[in-house]
Amino acid sequence: MGSQGKKVLLTSNGDEISENITLHLVKRGCRLVLMGNEFCLRSLRDKIMNSAEAVVPVEVVGLDMEEQREGVFDEAVDRALKILGNLDAFVHCYAFEGKMQDPLQLAEDEFIKIVKINFMAAWFLLKAVGKKMRDCKSGGSIVFLNSIIGAGRGLYSGAAAYGSCLAGVQQLVKLSAMEIGKHNIRVNAIARGLHVEDEYPRSVGKDRAEKLVKDAVPLHRWLDVKNDLASTVIYLISDGSRYMTGTTIYVDGAMSITRPRMRSYM
Repeated sequence: MGSQGKKVLLTSNGDEISENITLHLVKRGCRLVLMGNEFCLRSLRDKIMNSAEAVVPVEVVGLDMEEQREGVFDEAVDRALKILGNLDAFVHCYAFEGKMQDPLQLAEDEFIKIVKINFMAAWFLLKAVGKKMRDCKSGGSIVFLNSIIGAGRGLYSGAAAYGSCLAGVQQLVKLSAMEIGKHNIRVNAIARGLHVEDEYPRSVGKDRAEKLVKDAVPLHRWLDVKNDLASTVIYLISDGSRYMTGTTIYVDGAMSITRPRMRSYM
């Protein structure tokens, strides 16, 4: 699909989803810079580089996603560009959901953290990466890894702040695609389904979630973080999706269609 050799900046909090996306990209020969908590990502980098499947180096650039100064994000992207030389794609995987709780009980500090990480960081990074792609006159692909709760389907209780931020990112994908397409920059999103270690399935109990998955998902299983997402990321950063922008691809086993309100079965 034309993704081999792409130079990719990928944000990660060291979670299993971004780890496996990174591994699949490395296997395809992509040159990666990971961005996020430096200590956490160095461990992830070492794990990937020590695997027999790593064929290209992976580098790390530290960035605090709770930072409120736009210039800090610009500087981090500058450091990544010095490593890569140029940038073909940006994949934003970093997210923070927090614990399931009633919105009327959500503490102010927790709310601010959720907003800073899930919306403000996405905004600052879109601007920083978009300006680099524009100035280099090379265009590029920007991909936001979203969730069904931010895409208006598959809603569940206990995550009002998180879901609202992701809904903002969903709208940002559409509006920014309209604005920066003239620079040959594409902006798309992936609305992923839930996996069994997500906060909502865990909040109802892993055993219960596993037992009821056949009632929740037409494919009768939760998201497989190792194999279900990477191919869509690879497609969106590849030349094969060169006429696709402002689009959200649902990778959710149709759970958001059959169960638009997750509480209806849990």
